[in-house]
Amino acid sequence: MTTPLRQKFLGQLRGRSFLAPSGVEGSSDIRPLKQEGASAPEEPRVYTEPGAPSSASPEKIGAFFDLDGTLLAPPSLEWRFVAYLLARDEMGGAEIAHWLARCAKTLLRDPLAATSGNKAYLAGLRESLAADWEALLAPGSLPFFPAGVERIAWHFAQGHRVFLVTGTLEPLARVAALHLPTPVEICATALESRDGRWTGQIVGPHLRGEAKGRAVRAAAARFGLLLWESYAYGNSAADLPMLDAVGRRFAVNPREALRPFARRKNFRICMWDDATVPNPVASSLQHFSEESR
Repeated sequence: MTTPLRQKFLGQLRGRSFLAPSGVEGSSDIRPLKQEGASAPEEPRVYTEPGAPSSASPEKIGAFFDLDGTLLAPPSLEWRFVAYLLARDEMGGAEIAHWLARCAKTLLRDPLAATSGNKAYLAGLRESLAADWEALLAPGSLPFFPAGVERIAWHFAQGHRVFLVTGTLEPLARVAALHLPTPVEICATALESRDGRWTGQIVGPHLRGEAKGRAVRAAAARFGLLLWESYAYGNSAADLPMLDAVGRRFAVNPREALRPFARRKNFRICMWDDATVPNPVASSLQHFSEESR
């Protein structure tokens, strides 16, 4: 993140709401999860106010965002890409059969790997399909929560280093990043490829759960960040290791499984539920079908 780039961005935003996004200065989209008789936060250095003062240099502070369900309304980015592949006849019976076969092999041993960690349906497909998809996406067609986009802009304006830490596929996360207002670092699930085609295998971990916590700590070591001064935003229990890795934790549109932890650990809760693109899978399928005629 270069200083001239940040100064240019600040100039563009001066006088606009991005410099003081909803929730950063105590507005109503951030609410404490309180419970009578709840114990104090487990970690003594947890900040409960988004604007709590920091003595750290801004470039030493990170802001880590989950993507699906936190910044982006359902369905997931990967399902949106699947809709594109189906509408363009890039994926058919053979790809689905590969996915089912791998699912059957590992379902009893590791249900998560058999389903969300199973990318066999991509085997043999061109890597360039992700770029083809991005080229067809109209500006604003990905339903990001406006409050989340404003929060990213606020962190960037403060001089913080912003990250997407997501279990989605890395090429898809890069597509999503192009639709954000500021540069971001990408920590996502990597896909293996050979000769320009995906093999259907993951390189490294599927980035969820403990893998997210490790990714945050690795990013902090790489960029010299102070994790106790940094921020994290997530919506599910799978984001807990990422949230627990930092001092300023935010539960965004929290799923039921995350709420007890948010209460016990005194997270802040953000309700970012005003994405403006209705029925995105149906509209995507219609758009891509029309394009392919």
